[in-house]
Amino acid sequence: MGNIASMVAVVVVLLVRAQGGARRGTEAILCRYALGMEDGTIPDSDITASSAWSDSTEAKHGRLSTGEGDGAWCPAGAVFPSASEYLQVDLRSLHFLALVGTQGRHADGHGREFARSYRLRYSRDGRTWITWKDRWGQEVVSGNENTYDVVLKDLGPPIVARYVRFYPLADRVMSVCLRVELYGCLWNDGLLVYTAPVGHVMHLSGSPVYLNDSTYDGSVESGVQFGGLGQLFDGVLGGNDFTETKELRVWPGYDYLGWSREALGQGSVDIEFHFEKTRSFHTMQVHSNNRHTQGVRVFSKVDCQFKPGLLLPWSSPPLSLAVPLEDLKDPSSRPISLPLGGRPAQILRCQFAFADRWMLISEISFYSGTFRGVDPMDTGSALPAPPVSSATPRPPPTVFPSSVRAGLPVAKDDSSNTAILIGCLVGIILLLLTVIAVILWRQYWKKILGKVMEEGFQHDFQTRLSQLFHPSLHTSIPPFATSSLLPLPPGCGMDLEKGLPPTQEEPPPYPDAPPYPALSPPFPASVPHYAEADIVSLQGVSGNNTYAVPALTSSSPTAADCTPLPELPRHCLVFKEKLGEGQFGEVHLCEIESPQELPNLEFPFNVRKGRPLLVAVKILRPDASKNARNDFLKEGKILSRLKDPNIIRLLGVCVSSDPLCMVTEYMESGDLNQYLSHRVLLDKTGPTHNTPTISYPALIAMASQIASGMKFLSSLNFVHRDLATRNCLRPIKIADFGMSRNLYAGDYYRIQGRAVLPIRWMAWECILMGKFTTASDVWAFGVTLWEMLSVCQEQPYSNLTDEQVIDNAGEFFRDHGRQVYLSRPDVCPQGLYDLMLSCWNRDCKLRPSFAHIHSFLTEDAMNMV
Repeated sequence: MGNIASMVAVVVVLLVRAQGGARRGTEAILCRYALGMEDGTIPDSDITASSAWSDSTEAKHGRLSTGEGDGAWCPAGAVFPSASEYLQVDLRSLHFLALVGTQGRHADGHGREFARSYRLRYSRDGRTWITWKDRWGQEVVSGNENTYDVVLKDLGPPIVARYVRFYPLADRVMSVCLRVELYGCLWNDGLLVYTAPVGHVMHLSGSPVYLNDSTYDGSVESGVQFGGLGQLFDGVLGGNDFTETKELRVWPGYDYLGWSREALGQGSVDIEFHFEKTRSFHTMQVHSNNRHTQGVRVFSKVDCQFKPGLLLPWSSPPLSLAVPLEDLKDPSSRPISLPLGGRPAQILRCQFAFADRWMLISEISFYSGTFRGVDPMDTGSALPAPPVSSATPRPPPTVFPSSVRAGLPVAKDDSSNTAILIGCLVGIILLLLTVIAVILWRQYWKKILGKVMEEGFQHDFQTRLSQLFHPSLHTSIPPFATSSLLPLPPGCGMDLEKGLPPTQEEPPPYPDAPPYPALSPPFPASVPHYAEADIVSLQGVSGNNTYAVPALTSSSPTAADCTPLPELPRHCLVFKEKLGEGQFGEVHLCEIESPQELPNLEFPFNVRKGRPLLVAVKILRPDASKNARNDFLKEGKILSRLKDPNIIRLLGVCVSSDPLCMVTEYMESGDLNQYLSHRVLLDKTGPTHNTPTISYPALIAMASQIASGMKFLSSLNFVHRDLATRNCLRPIKIADFGMSRNLYAGDYYRIQGRAVLPIRWMAWECILMGKFTTASDVWAFGVTLWEMLSVCQEQPYSNLTDEQVIDNAGEFFRDHGRQVYLSRPDVCPQGLYDLMLSCWNRDCKLRPSFAHIHSFLTEDAMNMV
């Protein structure tokens, strides 16, 4: 099975690297693959150092988690605070680096040297060296505390480089040793540098908003930055409000580079892009802000010039592109795609015309391909050609059509039958190997998912996935480091940042203020990163993790607000019918005959005297384990906090004796799935038969109520994990009984053992990674909305088997454009379908919030027909 894992990891890496073109945002998310220090892909000849203590500690031994020689690279002498000793890695071509790892020298206990801190320097051409700084201006990177643990450092901002140097530091003269690994992927963009005007400062209500390119690694002269790369290509997209940032403790405006028309003194912003080689440009995508209430608008047009080679003239005429103006009243930031027509260029110059007083751009990406032509006047790459080493496999040279290979030797055509036969046999063998690999892949994923669900998505699954996609990492990596290596869009873990205490530090003035070194890291030492935070993960009576929330501690405000649960007498519960059962208990429909006589009910009810109250009773099995009993009590405390008109309420408990019970509301009208499946959508011409109908406004009103309930849950950082029409009762109240009901057994995918998953409603990261967040609930809401607009006439992805649904999750992960979306229902307006598609965005941080969804459904969707 280990060989299968290695094969899967290689396949995933190759698929990601084969995307070609310039998918900048995707690269930033997925480029976290070990580049070959540990596994030997980087040859010894590409690892050099300023010096070495001996042959057994020379540069080639500085490989992470290996113990060749004396166990690490060690410089010739003691390291001084000046940091002149370095270990250098040559990647042979430009790479996008998102992560680095370091380790000390253990050498079976014979040597215990390690570097407590270090600096990074990098170069794209081997001549100009740049010192890496984090987003707060800090150069020094925290290193190791012992000789054996791997310490991983996220590079924010990321690095685009061919050469990387590690400079170990010391606060005194001392001996150090180092082992390293680099994580990233090939820089398919081929962009070397861009030149742009320096950003300006906007003053809002007397407060400065610094719209500078703070991570630009080139030079600045006469108001122009040149010779480097910066925030326009770091993969981070700015939000709707440019004064808010995605990083802690940085100044307002950090996510954008912005210019004032008045300060710039001209009607356009000119940006020039220099690429490593000539490329064919198909599309340019620009992520721009449009907060027009503050004088910021998307550019009105773009004029682009193309230069096919360094010594060639600009091609004419320039390409002029107008920006559509239909939705410019919407203040949301947005990506603007501009077709470039496949024009060849090594240098691209674009003029972005102002549409208002300010223009703010967060990210620019290019969709381009290798240029297939050869121009005799082109001097070639701006970088020196790397030497070829027989020890390292390198990409094959580009094969050009014979029509453009004038003067180059052409291989003779071999038309012999032997060659044809050999080619056919090789093709058949490769096809068989592919079929075998696909079968093993499916079996392996099914086994992994079954094991994971049996264990309740515990942390060891994250570790196994890290080893699956990053076989170079071992289990000694701490949990938060392992989690960070998963190839997920940022923010796809538990959404607990709201639980961190807000910083009290004022952002530093920029650019003249010197307090950069005084800035502390983004998280104080006493506050754990959200990926380390304790999570209450409960196996509910109905068989699934109903809610995932921050752990309730005695000191937390949420725990203090929890009042004792009201104890209800068992004799008042009159059994009506069994609704269903789960892994740990049963759910019964009961009546309380005289609810007014129970003053300790959670809240009063408007029930006429003499009329019974329907309730759902969750009963824990008498033979349940101690852990199950504890989870049952925790679930009760959690549910007692959920007091919202669109959430099922906990009325009381019976925990003074066995069996333990929880009593919740139950709606007489049943669930939304059954209600809608017996209706048809009311046509404009009115009903034409006796079948019950429902109108489009009624559907939107119900969807709005579901969004309102989920907005409340998300405000508490609660994650539902099983949102669907079967779990919405009428009048609309969100519940969690669906999994326990035999009626909906077909909606759940049963994996090995008793664990089940609602995979047709689950986001791809839930299926593959076990990551449940508010963003994954948003995905499920999109599917629920699709159910409603389809009046529950079919299952989501009814044309796919369960295995094909899991395969489709893999397509979302690989992001090659082969993923399948639910089709637009016939009665669904395009605007509402666009909302669904945004809920199914691959990047969970780009999915809308429930607050936005609720606002859209109450204000805009009602007018769509």
